[in-house]
Amino acid sequence: MRGDGKQTWVTAGRAMLAGLLLVAWPAGVAQATENSEEPPNAHSVAPSRFGEPPADEAFGAFQRGLYLTARNLALPRAEAGDPAAQTLLAEIYARGLGVPRDPEEAAKWYMKAADQGVPEAQMQYALILLKGEPDEEQKARATAMMKAAADAGNAHAEFNYAQLLINERPSGDSMKLAYEYFMRAAKKGIPDAQYAVSQFLHNGTGGIAADSAQAREWLIKAARQNFDTAQFELGQWYLHGIGGERDLDRAFSWTLRAARAGNIAAQAAVAKLYWGALGTEPDEAEAAAWYVVARRAGLRDRALDDFWEGLTEEEQRAAIDRANQLR
Repeated sequence: MRGDGKQTWVTAGRAMLAGLLLVAWPAGVAQATENSEEPPNAHSVAPSRFGEPPADEAFGAFQRGLYLTARNLALPRAEAGDPAAQTLLAEIYARGLGVPRDPEEAAKWYMKAADQGVPEAQMQYALILLKGEPDEEQKARATAMMKAAADAGNAHAEFNYAQLLINERPSGDSMKLAYEYFMRAAKKGIPDAQYAVSQFLHNGTGGIAADSAQAREWLIKAARQNFDTAQFELGQWYLHGIGGERDLDRAFSWTLRAARAGNIAAQAAVAKLYWGALGTEPDEAEAAAWYVVARRAGLRDRALDDFWEGLTEEEQRAAIDRANQLR
């Protein structure tokens, strides 16, 4: 979750909590062609995503960006029950690679592969089942599939299953179990999970022993992966000396990074840092510009409103011009 209070799921594409937590089905990649200039790289299409064994010629074509060829090679094998080919087909239809994007066809093939125990397919089909307003049967099936994928070691599924535990059964035992799954995903480099672990450790949630110093370390890991909520919060921790020594230079640096990434709270916070000369030289013009950016996104701050009203009309116009450059 990016600090907006919305439910968030992590898909295989990009791991993205601020409160505690939950990544929705990706909006979809623009339709690609056989000659796509941006074929998936080795990390995004690792053979393990398609089960064992990998999808051979079909996977090779997919990896080279020959999506329609990959689809044609995978289809007969998928129809014959090959789970690797079924997962590959689902990826192609889900992302609109070489063919029109077709969520229903993607769901069909993810379901078939999921029923055969492919962790990636289990996670993706679970996310499909959870879209919209699922009934209790769909929720139960999705939870079971997400758990199976998580227990198979899929890092994104570990994160998502932890969130299901929090949202469906918010008790002490479920929170403790959620922490275990968050930790598994965090150790595998999922920034959302690293942020979640930092919150558990800082607040002592779910019976976990509070440890703000260790929490800061996990927050740093998430921030370094460009998770803007973690960057903003890390800036606040350095500003107030949470989990370690106070460091105004780092407070300013991380807050500015989050602001530039579009974090609204960070945009207002960096305005205050410029205004108060905390971790940076005093710069009322830059402070005003960042507050304009935050206000345009709907944030209002009483202290910054007073600061803004104290500027001359010329200074306000200059701030607006500068804010246009910061967007």
